[in-house]
Amino acid sequence: MRERILDAAHELTCAHGWDRASLSAVASRAQVSRPSVYKEFGSRARLGHALVVRETRQLLDDVAGALANSDRHPRAALETALLLVLTAAEHHPLLRSVVTAARRGSDSLLAYLTARTDPFLDAVQNLLRSWLAERFPHQGEEHLEEVVDVVVRMTMSHLVLPTWPPEVAACRLSRTAFRLLGEA
Repeated sequence: MRERILDAAHELTCAHGWDRASLSAVASRAQVSRPSVYKEFGSRARLGHALVVRETRQLLDDVAGALANSDRHPRAALETALLLVLTAAEHHPLLRSVVTAARRGSDSLLAYLTARTDPFLDAVQNLLRSWLAERFPHQGEEHLEEVVDVVVRMTMSHLVLPTWPPEVAACRLSRTAFRLLGEA
């Protein structure tokens, strides 16, 4: 039942935006009662959170794979990972819906990607921090934390309000990260 509800919420959000995906509409689409949706998720906000967690799980796996690619120079691997995030809206209908809504002034699900603890912001920061610590053990933990914060926040900013094409932004962000690391 949980997956049916999430599927219904996903379909409605992609078609009409999260702001118009009421719990009644989700319940109807999932062919369950509204109290069943409340019992499973507790609130609309928790349903939104679960929806974003599910959608970003695959993206995080893809980013981890790009970073783990040992055939690449670390900067190229980071650039590939950043490009995956910056083009995520092209490949993930729900993320496209969230980003498009944010560009129009509605940020009801955007906060789950950018500001609230987990699912996405914390996971990406932890992933990048671990990856950098393995490759640059001589860098202090505090310095790595600063680099991660700058790169992740700038990437999210470019995702929502792009200044450059994704390829250019990924290249510039990767170059900036390595300059901050003193590895230019």
